[in-house]
Amino acid sequence: MCSMGFARSLGFALLPLAVCCIMANILLFFPGGEVQYVQQERLSRLIWFMMGIGGGGVLMCGSVMAALVGLAGSGYCFIISAMAMLEGPQCFTALGWSYPFANEGGRYLMEKDTWSKCLQPVSIVEWNVTLMSILLGLSGLEFIICVLQVINGLVTAVCRPCCYKQDYTLNA
Repeated sequence: MCSMGFARSLGFALLPLAVCCIMANILLFFPGGEVQYVQQERLSRLIWFMMGIGGGGVLMCGSVMAALVGLAGSGYCFIISAMAMLEGPQCFTALGWSYPFANEGGRYLMEKDTWSKCLQPVSIVEWNVTLMSILLGLSGLEFIICVLQVINGLVTAVCRPCCYKQDYTLNA
């Protein structure tokens, strides 16, 4: 059975996911919708790795034609987003600008009462956790779709002779 329709469907599914990753990454540059933190260079350092723009976004769009590039892009987005989630945001605390959750191994995620350590930007922990969760989920979904595309490509390559098999007869 030919699977070209399946591959096309997977490719089309990646495009909206890529756009969502790009949008989520762009929003990370503007905590609470404010510009001042990017202007003051007060964003978490891993945000500048642009995991959603590059990995989950641009490279993913290229994966419609090359699923392996998509695997690399979605994997990159997932890994950097996970690292950023574990590190936590850079924020203004009673001790100044710092990464107050950096050495906790993500424990702050389960201890919501510690989020008040971050005084500015307002609700930065919620902002980052929400958008990083979106990036983790979308890039994980993209990765699965790309794995399916790779498998589909291998199956198609192996089974192509079966799909396009024609009967050849000799007419005497």
